[in-house]
Amino acid sequence: MKKKLTKVFITRQIHPSAIKLLIDYGCDVSVFKKDSAISRHELIEKIKDADAVIPLLTEKFDKPLIDQLLKCKIIANYAVGYNNIDVNYAKKKNIVVTNTPDVLTDSTADLTIALLLTCARRVVESEKFLRYGKYKGWKPDLLLGIELRGKTLGILGAGRIGTAAAIRGKAFGMNIIYSSKRRNDSLEAITNALKAPINTLLKKSDFISIHLPLTKETFHFMNKDKLNLLKKTAVLLNTSRGEIIDEKELIRTLKQKKIYCAGLDVFENEPNINPAFLKLDNAVVLPHIGSATTEARTNMALLAARNVISVLSGLGAITPV
Repeated sequence: MKKKLTKVFITRQIHPSAIKLLIDYGCDVSVFKKDSAISRHELIEKIKDADAVIPLLTEKFDKPLIDQLLKCKIIANYAVGYNNIDVNYAKKKNIVVTNTPDVLTDSTADLTIALLLTCARRVVESEKFLRYGKYKGWKPDLLLGIELRGKTLGILGAGRIGTAAAIRGKAFGMNIIYSSKRRNDSLEAITNALKAPINTLLKKSDFISIHLPLTKETFHFMNKDKLNLLKKTAVLLNTSRGEIIDEKELIRTLKQKKIYCAGLDVFENEPNINPAFLKLDNAVVLPHIGSATTEARTNMALLAARNVISVLSGLGAITPV
């Protein structure tokens, strides 16, 4: 017999199919209605008697907030990353933490390549050039960019998304090198990729794509010393987490044209973006749209909902952290 579930709180409107799935199962679903991040005060009030919570990355479930979860069995994060949750403390409180891997791999890898091409071919700069009436005719040296074939794509973090991005890069005729804790046999078999030490990767790559999780070890991983290793013709891409790059040092590097370009979908203090980025022609900046496809966002919502139902039914998490 299907067990009657009590409260599920969702911190932002997600795809209706996921909410319907929870309601059809018997959940009492409450959704924060405003199109903005919920305040901490409101969040505390909403989660006190919740059996499950589906939060976004904007909600920081630190120890004091987790202590407010009086009945909660699961925090089903609506993201593949989970740096917004103190996972170890949640486990001590017997709260399961889940994420949404796999379902956003293709969308984020696609965007990585979109950024790569945009930087290489100066797409944003060219569009503004035409839009602002500067285009007066074709010239042999007008807005010259970089071809991809034969260039080296360095993948920092060869997990699901890093691997998918590398495979796409290989399709453009790029040479793949990667740095990862473990050897990625599948990536090597598909792309002939070579595993390399981090500093070697940074020195040799024409394009460097960051796919690392945000941890204490990776905070400001791309610091001054590592940025100084990049070629003057290098393109740095980040669709992972903004905090992995020391933004002040990256801005300095871009201003001094010590690298060719940076393509960024994530930032250190989102949604507050350092205004210096907006003034740089050699920076392509996007508003964290890596997983922003109908397919990915729908499947993220459904996976979070299925995790909730599975845990509260006593079957265990589908994608536990």
